[in-house]
Amino acid sequence: MQQQRSYTQTDTGTLYLVPTPIGNLEDMTFRAVNTLKSVDLIAAEDTRHTQQLLNQFDIETKQISFHEHNKETRIPELVAKLVDGVNLAQVSDAGMPSISDPGHELVLAAIAADIQVVPLPGASAGITSLIASGLAPQPFTFYGFLPRKQSEQVKALTVLQNKPETILFYEAPHRLAKTLANIQTVYGDAHEVSLARELTKKYEEFIRGTAAELALWAKENEVRGEFVVMVAGNDQVEEVAAADPLAELTPIDAVKALVASGIKTTAAVKQVSKARQLDRQTLYQEFEEQK
Repeated sequence: MQQQRSYTQTDTGTLYLVPTPIGNLEDMTFRAVNTLKSVDLIAAEDTRHTQQLLNQFDIETKQISFHEHNKETRIPELVAKLVDGVNLAQVSDAGMPSISDPGHELVLAAIAADIQVVPLPGASAGITSLIASGLAPQPFTFYGFLPRKQSEQVKALTVLQNKPETILFYEAPHRLAKTLANIQTVYGDAHEVSLARELTKKYEEFIRGTAAELALWAKENEVRGEFVVMVAGNDQVEEVAAADPLAELTPIDAVKALVASGIKTTAAVKQVSKARQLDRQTLYQEFEEQK
């Protein structure tokens, strides 16, 4: 057990986790500006990008790079500085550190070294999108980025599709159409989905509708900007637990689709036979005969 009193004087430095704007510079808080001015050093995901932000607010604090590709060597260096009494602020390029951005491993290392870790509130694309999505704001699950491979993405969505809470994903524009098509396949045409893009910027946009409508929109339009994809939860959990997301397929084709998504044959047969109240052994034999 470890108990932290964030504002108790210690001999070591403090690690401040400072959110930065996700688009609109006016979302920078007074506290964030003052913290970045008062610390001894800023660990930034991209020092060139962060320098532009610092210039906007007349912040002269020195920076050190800290990102996905140098974290293994940089973390021990940063923790050593904290132990020596250096106050450090960590920022990502936009939004909250650690949320689909660098930071988590540094937090763990600081905690292990008994360093105070102080988070500042601020901009977060997921929460900002959720409250205007039209979908239930709680409970919700933030997933982050889905797997890129088709089979792995379908498998992940299949696991999530029975959950009762709203699910939040981040997605890049060049992958959005494929992801929405997979959501349509797994959740069904009529399932509610909401998109948010270019949050807090001039071209901020929300697109709300069914999975089929949004998949068609992404297919027919030029997609730009970073997206938050929000999928409505299942409000009939007990019924959905036994539901078949591939109901339009024959039992054999449903098993084939699940196997193609990366699920083992025995597990796929079990899932389909349970959803459709079929004899598992018979379905397995028929599947093997048609392979």
